[in-house]
Amino acid sequence: MKIGILSDTHATLIPQIFSFFKDVDEIWHAGDIGNIETAEQLAAFKPLRAVYGNADDHIVRMQYPEDQFFHVEDVDVYMTHIGGYPGRYMPEVKYILEQKKPQLYICGHSHILKVMNDKKLKLLHINPGAAGKTGFHSKITMIRLTIEGKNFKDMEIFEMDRNRTF
Repeated sequence: MKIGILSDTHATLIPQIFSFFKDVDEIWHAGDIGNIETAEQLAAFKPLRAVYGNADDHIVRMQYPEDQFFHVEDVDVYMTHIGGYPGRYMPEVKYILEQKKPQLYICGHSHILKVMNDKKLKLLHINPGAAGKTGFHSKITMIRLTIEGKNFKDMEIFEMDRNRTF
């Protein structure tokens, strides 16, 4: 399955999202969608799995959960907005990771792209950075990858200067 992963769009969908994700099977949004219209645009384009973030309003929060646990191919996935990364997990996220033992953990919030193996918990951590224009980040980033059985492959990163004219 080909997956597009993004977060922190903050109500802005740059045109490059649609070209970068044109061949994916699903889009996963790790929170701070921005508004329900943004989620609806993504969902009209490709099947969407999403969680709400700290900046999302009550309408987005009614439509999407704070956490998602799901199974794709042979991989258990945990997605939330605020959670940290290997060695610096939020306590409640660390507890969930230790109990549920997902092979893939996705979060957003930091606006910093990170892909890290957590050897202790035996999982891949992905933070796709920020795909919107609002925030302190200087680069807009997103990720696409293929999950085949238990394997992650063909990971590609989209990166663009946030101040570029659209």
